[in-house]
Amino acid sequence: MIPTTILTGFLGAGKTTLLNRLLKEPHGHRIAVIENEFGAENIDNEILVQDSNEQIVEMNNGCICCTVRGDLIGALSTLAIRRNAGELQFDHVVIETTGLANPGPVAQTFFMDEEVSLHYMLDAVITIVDAKHGMQQLDDREEAQRQVGFADRILLSKTDLCSPEEVAQLTARLKRINPRAPITSNSLDGLPISGLLDLRGFNLNDKLDIDPDFLAEAEHVHDEHCGHDHGHGHDHEHGEHCNHHDHHNHTDDIAAFVFRSQRPFDTARLDNFLGGLIQVFGPRMLRYKGILYMQGADRKVVFQGVHQTMGSDIGAPWLDDEERGSKMVFIGVNLPQDVFLQGLEQCLV
Repeated sequence: MIPTTILTGFLGAGKTTLLNRLLKEPHGHRIAVIENEFGAENIDNEILVQDSNEQIVEMNNGCICCTVRGDLIGALSTLAIRRNAGELQFDHVVIETTGLANPGPVAQTFFMDEEVSLHYMLDAVITIVDAKHGMQQLDDREEAQRQVGFADRILLSKTDLCSPEEVAQLTARLKRINPRAPITSNSLDGLPISGLLDLRGFNLNDKLDIDPDFLAEAEHVHDEHCGHDHGHGHDHEHGEHCNHHDHHNHTDDIAAFVFRSQRPFDTARLDNFLGGLIQVFGPRMLRYKGILYMQGADRKVVFQGVHQTMGSDIGAPWLDDEERGSKMVFIGVNLPQDVFLQGLEQCLV
């Protein structure tokens, strides 16, 4: 299985800068970069021979650049065939989406297409955000919000053009949209390439990365403003939902919320409810992931999904001294949080 990274970010964020580094620097990794030549930013002009008819060009540093003239599935299949035949050597793939792209369909390719899922494993979605223009782009363009919502890791570029206060304000907003993606604000020129590979951000595993500050903030806001009865042995983390005083002056269509409970789920009820959610709200559900405590199970159940594609797996055993409970995060477009949270509560034993 070839680990694959999806690189996304709005127009001008710095994807080309990072791709040029991948294809030029002697970093010691053998990476195949799949670049969409119909994008507004092309690396062809700077790197590839203009009159070359080759779809795949090998670089001096051992990397490969593949310009997608057809569909992505065809490009991935061609690379896999040539790698298996010994014609090409690479051990990681980076796919650049165009600046206006929704990364969702690209991510779904790795689960929906049998040929692709046979050879490739989606490692992570990395989103570059232009610190100077990020606030405005998030205000104006839903694509920018989607790119943040899908991210397993967020890279801030052009922070040298901003004040520390501006960077802090943008960082706080990004965390509200996506609390599970670590944010790095190093210069793209100085960022180690190895730090972008093998992040395992998309793998099903027991670690559910949610920013602890987000949870603390959500809990604080929840306690102050929501007035719900917490006497049932479980609690909801509503995030922005309960924040009636909007001191940020930014209302994002895409936001995250978290459900937590110490009571176990009834398996049949949860399956039915999640199936219904995906049918009704699937296109608006960008990313969702959770560690589930199921009735009668001595192991954790790990689940995650993209839009209508959901998968689950058996996780590690519950330890004797470990507090059992479920934690689920949902990131989506104008999702009715009360429907999700109250519905999940109804699935508890």
